[in-house]
Amino acid sequence: MELRGKQRIFLSVFFFISGFAFSTWASRIPTIKTFYGFNDAEMGSVLLAMPVSSLIGLPISGWLISRFDSRIPLAVAFGINSLALACIGLAHTPMLLLITISVFAFTMRIFSIAVNTQTITLQKYYQKKIIGSFHGLWSSGGIAGVGFSTLMVAFAVPIEVHLAIVAVLCLCVTLFSFPYLLKNDRTSKGNKLILGKPDPYILYLGVLVFFAAVCEGGMFDWSGIFFREILHVEIFTYGYLVFMVFMALSRFLSDRIIEKIGIPTTYFLSSVMIVAGIGLAVVFPTLWTVLIGFSLTGFGTASVVPMTYALAGASKKYSPGLAISIVATYATVGMLVGPPLIGYLSHAFGLRIAFVAFAVSGLLFIPVSQLFFRHRQAPEQVPDQPQVLA
Repeated sequence: MELRGKQRIFLSVFFFISGFAFSTWASRIPTIKTFYGFNDAEMGSVLLAMPVSSLIGLPISGWLISRFDSRIPLAVAFGINSLALACIGLAHTPMLLLITISVFAFTMRIFSIAVNTQTITLQKYYQKKIIGSFHGLWSSGGIAGVGFSTLMVAFAVPIEVHLAIVAVLCLCVTLFSFPYLLKNDRTSKGNKLILGKPDPYILYLGVLVFFAAVCEGGMFDWSGIFFREILHVEIFTYGYLVFMVFMALSRFLSDRIIEKIGIPTTYFLSSVMIVAGIGLAVVFPTLWTVLIGFSLTGFGTASVVPMTYALAGASKKYSPGLAISIVATYATVGMLVGPPLIGYLSHAFGLRIAFVAFAVSGLLFIPVSQLFFRHRQAPEQVPDQPQVLA
């Protein structure tokens, strides 16, 4: 097998296993909420630790990728992330829980920037769109993780045992796959952050992933609680599972869909599906209508992040790694705002009303994406003299 084929396989393995690990954590949030007796507002405050820690990791990830081959921060961060996942299950005080969640989120952000940098580089070697398939594998790993978590919940396996099993699996994958990742992918240009007037190209993409992160992150953290507290379903992972299944399906199809209808239309359809899906779940809160609604929401949300990261990687101002890191900052702020916001809105107005925030975020894809494509079609202008940071 040629080298790029091996690189694609093992990079795919990392996408799959990282989705498996993240969904393992997210599917156990209701267990943690029950164990500590948190109300919705308190759970929202705990979840706030993740995006804050992730935000701290963003500038560090950009610096690491500019100094080292991206595979090095990728492997080290994911190894530490696996240990943090195991420690979440062992934490028995709120303070220890916050610390372990923070480390988990911090290292996940570094891993995410590094692994997406690898995909952008590998996509250039293939000279066709393949990034959507990688993110589809992340969602597939999420499905497998939720399925495994569902078994653990059904058989009453303690959370510490469950998370430890997944952590060991992730560590083994890291050690085995590391030698097959892309090497020598550091870029010598575009690694300096330019301060001054915000680059509209990056700004619009950042706002798009911000709203996508509000939807995606909020659904990760609250779909299980919706099923437990609104629908009173004993196996509360069903909602998260169906959301992840349709996210995976959408991401595997996204490259072909984009080739057929174009990126602007894909943003529009994503918006329509999120609004329709959330509306169905909120207005008709029965098992089957919510399952259909979450399916539509997952299908609509899925393609936005990989599609937007691919556009960021084509920036003429920044290297792919730094451009993705900047855009990911907006995604992290979306994660910062989304899950805690749902918690606070739920505490004040009820969880069904709080989910309307996802529909509003999805609706805003339309005007923001239109602004981006108008800017991209406009003739380039000479920028103001910026201040450059080393």
